[in-house]
Amino acid sequence: MHRLAPALLARLARARPWAPVLRRGAAVSDEEERFVFPEYEPSEAVAAAPAAAAAAAAAAAAAAAAPRRERKPGRERRERAPVAAAGRPDPSVPPSGVSCSGCGAELQCRDGAAPGFVPAEKYHSLSEGPAGAAGLRGAVCQRCWLLAHHGRALRLQLPPEQHRLVVTAALRRPLRHGRGPLLLYLLDVLELPDPVLPQLLGLLGPDVPTAGLLVVGNKVDLLPADAPGHLGRLRQQVAAACDQAGLRGAPLVDIRLVSAKTGFGLEGLVSRLQRSWRCAGDVYLLGATNSGKSTLFNALLRSDYCKSRAPDAVDRATVSPWPGTTLNLLKFPIINPTCDRIFRRQERLKEEATKTEDELSSEEKKYLNHLKKQGYLVGRVGRTFQRQKSSPVVDFDPDMLSYSIDEDPRHSPRKQEKREEFTYNEVKDARWCFDTPGIVKENCVLNLLTEKEVKLVLPTHAIVPRTFILKPGMVLFLAALGRVDYLQGEKPAWFSVVASNLLPVHISTLSNADAIYKKHADQELLKVPMGGEERMKEFPPLVPQDITLKGIGTTEAIADIKLSSAGWVAVTAHAEEKLLLRAYTPKGTALVVREPPLLPYISTIRGARITGTAAYRTKKPPSLVENLKTTGRR
Repeated sequence: MHRLAPALLARLARARPWAPVLRRGAAVSDEEERFVFPEYEPSEAVAAAPAAAAAAAAAAAAAAAAPRRERKPGRERRERAPVAAAGRPDPSVPPSGVSCSGCGAELQCRDGAAPGFVPAEKYHSLSEGPAGAAGLRGAVCQRCWLLAHHGRALRLQLPPEQHRLVVTAALRRPLRHGRGPLLLYLLDVLELPDPVLPQLLGLLGPDVPTAGLLVVGNKVDLLPADAPGHLGRLRQQVAAACDQAGLRGAPLVDIRLVSAKTGFGLEGLVSRLQRSWRCAGDVYLLGATNSGKSTLFNALLRSDYCKSRAPDAVDRATVSPWPGTTLNLLKFPIINPTCDRIFRRQERLKEEATKTEDELSSEEKKYLNHLKKQGYLVGRVGRTFQRQKSSPVVDFDPDMLSYSIDEDPRHSPRKQEKREEFTYNEVKDARWCFDTPGIVKENCVLNLLTEKEVKLVLPTHAIVPRTFILKPGMVLFLAALGRVDYLQGEKPAWFSVVASNLLPVHISTLSNADAIYKKHADQELLKVPMGGEERMKEFPPLVPQDITLKGIGTTEAIADIKLSSAGWVAVTAHAEEKLLLRAYTPKGTALVVREPPLLPYISTIRGARITGTAAYRTKKPPSLVENLKTTGRR
């Protein structure tokens, strides 16, 4: 197969933006196929400049076609190593007693390897003013700043058990307002069955009274609708996970499906909380790492569930793909949903539901289109109760934000204005919504990855399924994190990959599979893990598990083979066809056969067969806005 010119590759990528890129090179035989899913979402700057987009696409194609150069081992180590704390510590300074507004850890400058570290020079500049330690309020620790601005994880001496201890201690506090809290458990629907949900009763303990449990399935925006009623089937899967976790006898209030990122289902969640829970007591937001708790916390903070003045006095949580971002408790005060407020909120929701996209402002349209690019299901979250500003004139000083979550840390000699805070009377009887640290998932492949690899593995945009038809004796690799061998069967079967669009899929033969993995597991061909031979020395080997399945039909999957948190492969076969498969995941990680599958009709979301390959062209279903009147147009 001749190599295509870079300009032609660029034109093909623009003509079929959802088609996988098939590459065959001299490094592999003609029977082996690598299907790379390119980054398909252009930035705003590229979208505004077609010529620049074409040049970028051509450059990317040229880079892909060029022979890959070996990276220097030392350089790779620097890329994947956690960042060490920068700045001078001062062991003589006691802890501040002020929490980081991003992760909740106590701010300190004593130890650069401990949570809440702020370099001594910055710490003193903020705390030595008239306000004393109170001058640190609103500041973020160095770890949160690095996570927010550079996506880098600061090396901390914090065992995973510490997160569990913080959650357990919070849930076992003395009762406030005479009753137990409402537990808002957030689970990632991509991770079903949720590994932490069965541990929930153990975290509470036998003597901890709870007023109720509301389970929220998050990240539904990432999954395409494989057939009508797919949300109902997802909800049934969440309900089944609750039953398996032994929560049938618990005071389970409800099960909701949302997207904390795109806003889908959030208005309904707020209404449900206000109807059933009102302002009866505190609410604790629980869940595993990377389930989206901090994103949901930030969304609720800017919704009708929070006091209207709170967003000006409460800081948002740090959001990062790195596991364990929140290290302590963050909170905001819950609004009291009086009858008048409920009525006004319902009127706002009714009015907004009658709007069409053409009636939105240009800013709303721009933001809505941004969300559509990221997820299939989108919702608009508004505010009914807006705080009246005392003055419309704002004296903006960028140096005032010198160490906030939104600006680079730099020294400012100017005096900071007094930070707005709640008075005692405003919060003395308040009910609070608490964001707790995520519980670290055991046997999870993410625990083995660097921060750069985690960014590739965790999907952040709507997943576009990739379907392949394999014969017995063929092998499917999902990066170097998972492998499925089709050992025995009478007919070909369909294998649909549901994983991050950035992870490559490689099709090979069974006779060549071991050699392919040995040669390319640390290279660009399989992409993750990355870092060369030295990286693979510390990465555990793949271990097999035999799986026997029986086909249902050519349009309905039998089961999902979940390769830990790297994604899953849905298997579809002819009716009554018996398949013998062998699946691999890294040693120490969980391989789950999910029956029934999460999206049983996922293989139908595909384009035409790519001639001469095992792949079908990809197809992305359209996005849907939840609370917006449709105009009959797609």
